[in-house]
Amino acid sequence: MKALVTGGAGFIGSNIVESLLEQGAEVTVLDDLSSGHKKNISDLITAKHVRFVQGDVRDASAVRDAMQGADTVFHLAASVGNKRSIDHPEIDSDINVSGTLRVLEAARDLGVEKVVSSSSAGIYGELKTIPIDESHPIEPLTPYGVSKLYTEKQTLAFAHTYGFEAICLRYFNVYGPNQRFDAYGNVIPIFVFRALQQLPIIIFGDGKQTRDFVHVADVVQANIAAAKNRGVSGAFNIASGTQIEILDLAKRINHYLPEPVAIEFGPTRMGDVLHSLANVQAAQASFGFNPVKRIDTGLPEYVAWAQKDFENSKG
Repeated sequence: MKALVTGGAGFIGSNIVESLLEQGAEVTVLDDLSSGHKKNISDLITAKHVRFVQGDVRDASAVRDAMQGADTVFHLAASVGNKRSIDHPEIDSDINVSGTLRVLEAARDLGVEKVVSSSSAGIYGELKTIPIDESHPIEPLTPYGVSKLYTEKQTLAFAHTYGFEAICLRYFNVYGPNQRFDAYGNVIPIFVFRALQQLPIIIFGDGKQTRDFVHVADVVQANIAAAKNRGVSGAFNIASGTQIEILDLAKRINHYLPEPVAIEFGPTRMGDVLHSLANVQAAQASFGFNPVKRIDTGLPEYVAWAQKDFENSKG
């Protein structure tokens, strides 16, 4: 496989790059380093000869340069998060809509065989049934959900119109190594990195809301399986198929830390859904997706990784 990973210096992208290299693929990374970290892949660039192109996914020439020779594209470059999109809707739309269009145009013109595009459970909006499958009504509540829905629809439309394969993966709450603190990011790194600074964990709402957390190792597995299974297209949930209350999550994080911190509560945030739990049977049946990393093992491993990264960042 000759693969391009857009956003390949980011959290999920860097994990995909590492796994692709372990399987013998030739890999190019396109990343503008606005949210990704080159240190996520610096060892891979040196030891595994990853080709790195620093550029913006909205820059057609940079995208085409990075995509030369690729037969498979993993499109992860994006502005991510409901809160970020509420605060900066124009940036969210520009990166997710215009950037995706540049990737798809290049894939069409350069003869790419398959595009695996990263989507989000944010497209569903407030859940009407639990667990949720891909037939659930799509009613996004935030600009982010809308832009990721565009990513899906445009990706599948391009594939149908121009004759390449495409698959869209709807991530639920992903966590794991290389995921650092971002005020707009996932709740797990926010909780963990605040606690490492001896700041209180702040829960927005009463903590009874639930989330389906999926480890990045399972997300990597899904991306590569989706790419390798030719003839499979469409949009699929990628999650653990389990749920946990946010208050329970905070208590578990405290348990894994050397020094527990206070847990405090704030007002409910606009755009946050109350409950989240995915049905992943479609992905299992279509390309063999099988989530195996449960939070009982994944969370303490992540806390240990975050502690090491936090200490390294101080000095």
